[in-house]
Amino acid sequence: MYLYHYFDRNAGAFRSISELNDDDAQKVLENIKMKKPESMCAKRQDSYVADRRHYEDIVRRAFAAKGGRVLRDTPHYMVVEECPWLESWYDEPAFVKIDVGEFDLDTLSFTYGDSHPTFSPRVNDGKEYRRQVYTYDEILHIIEKYGLPQVWNSGGEYGPERYIEVQVWDDSTIAKYK
Repeated sequence: MYLYHYFDRNAGAFRSISELNDDDAQKVLENIKMKKPESMCAKRQDSYVADRRHYEDIVRRAFAAKGGRVLRDTPHYMVVEECPWLESWYDEPAFVKIDVGEFDLDTLSFTYGDSHPTFSPRVNDGKEYRRQVYTYDEILHIIEKYGLPQVWNSGGEYGPERYIEVQVWDDSTIAKYK
């Protein structure tokens, strides 16, 4: 299994709005909306930063409760396997591809789909993977059962899940690729 991190080549890999304070994060989001109004990131709701912090807290607590090792306050984000749709988010798309074996698996949590719709109260379709955080072994069973969302839902017509999000709670492996 490979994990991918998509980013804009002009900004660099593994840069996260979550690592900024609220004011600076909001300024970054406003700047994106002004300079790149057609980009996916510019279409985010005004409450995006607060929502993201809220969902990250849910994921962090749920993963720690399962025995996951949380060595960072905020995660690095990746996805399971290639997802070409994510390239459309950026003017100069690029990605980093890392074999999952390079990571301490106890520092990886997963949501089947993006963590925002996974935990959003606006998404109430009763799917078993809503409001769930998975360990590596657990996500393997979910993938076996449902497959990769980017394969069966590449256009987004069957729901909000377009990829499996990976939250990386350690800097060790990421530091090699920054």
